[in-house]
Amino acid sequence: MQTYFANQSCDPFTDRTKPCVLGNYVSYAVKVKCNADVAAALRFAKEHNLRVVVRNTGHDFFGRSTGAGALSIWTQGLKAVSFADWSDEHYSGPAASVGAGVIGYEIIEAAHKQGLAVVTGECATVGLAGGFIQGGGHSALSTAFGLASDQTLAFQVVTTSGRTVTASPTKNADLYWALSGGGGGNYGVVVGVTVRAHKAATVGGAAFQLLAPTTTPEKFQAALAKFYELLPKMVDNGAMVVFYTNQQMLVLKPLTLWNSTAAHVRDVVLQPFTAALKDIGIALPVAYSELSYRDHYDRYMGPLPQGSFEVERYQFGGRLIPRRVLEDDASRGAFVRVVNNLTANGILAVGSAAAYANKPAGGADNAVNPVWRSTLVQLQLITDWDSTAPWSDMEAAQRRMTEEFMPQMERVTPGSGSYMNEADFRQPNWQQTFYGASYEKLLAVKRKWDPESVLYTLKGVGSEAWNVGNDGRMCRA
Repeated sequence: MQTYFANQSCDPFTDRTKPCVLGNYVSYAVKVKCNADVAAALRFAKEHNLRVVVRNTGHDFFGRSTGAGALSIWTQGLKAVSFADWSDEHYSGPAASVGAGVIGYEIIEAAHKQGLAVVTGECATVGLAGGFIQGGGHSALSTAFGLASDQTLAFQVVTTSGRTVTASPTKNADLYWALSGGGGGNYGVVVGVTVRAHKAATVGGAAFQLLAPTTTPEKFQAALAKFYELLPKMVDNGAMVVFYTNQQMLVLKPLTLWNSTAAHVRDVVLQPFTAALKDIGIALPVAYSELSYRDHYDRYMGPLPQGSFEVERYQFGGRLIPRRVLEDDASRGAFVRVVNNLTANGILAVGSAAAYANKPAGGADNAVNPVWRSTLVQLQLITDWDSTAPWSDMEAAQRRMTEEFMPQMERVTPGSGSYMNEADFRQPNWQQTFYGASYEKLLAVKRKWDPESVLYTLKGVGSEAWNVGNDGRMCRA
């Protein structure tokens, strides 16, 4: 998914005169149809000393869905979906059980037909049970229900020893804890997951675009500053807000407010911002809506089934922006100055603002990086990838993210971290940045459930035990 990891090897977007070689792609793939297939694939990999990659859709900014010389356990065929009532000490209510191959848009449609909604990603083609849930997973429904990892009730897992086990708060609780936010593809092969489902409700929505050329530079900057100032209040009023900004635009698409109305979004959630813009001298057209969650998703994050997010032509960094940074005038000012400097250097900043502290009442403990709970915005920093440019130029561009851009954002967000699924794959101090205080406990779980370190993911827990050469071959560190 992250074009860097295709390594310009047999890539349809690169110069056709270049040789077509396997490069960083896997050497073997097993399209698994049942748990026994997964166990057989793991056994084969261990017998032949092969790196193992767990893959569903391949959505991964760190290239963890591929690897030179590896065997890929491809879970795309595990498509079972069912709904039932669930009851335990942590949750009573409707639940959805999905196979590891189920994609976001598939569970959105299936849940809608049952009068339910499930927490999925903002990209319709992201799988549910893999790195999304296992890595945290922010959603348009996060203010209402929390992160995707907060929804988990039980996992079906094939361990590296070939056994199928259930991991829940009461069975193999340490494995359940690690799989709920501690990183995907690393502790065992998840073949299915059961998650909370939520009774359908009307969703209030909104979208707008403010284009810099339609006003003066001074007014545009004033509007940006006011947006960041009022963003915490929008979230406190129940909204989840996705926004995009650079030197030319501020786009909000969408604002999602569960169990609400278009009028409430207009008159309560966005009114302070639109009024402030009027005072600045900007007339901002805003589109409002009142739809089912399925139709809200289709309108703003669709069209279903594919969606509209294009990510394969970019390089990424990311940072979790604490609420305190946007609530304090001086800290917010420093943050806005950094964002302006980054966008002046070609960065597109994409934010997902929500009440990530809103973990469901009574929910079981999980391995989500604790800094998520004080986060207001998950901010992606994005630069272009040019498939026609020399490889050395693209490597240099990625290193700017690591060495120049990310340090600026880190300086104005001290003590925070980054979302492991949407970050710089060269992130220094990654154990603390991605996992925080959970890392040592996660490492103990990794050593218990994968003692031979059969499973490897870049910047995954325990990955420091390996070195990966320029040819992709792995050796013990």
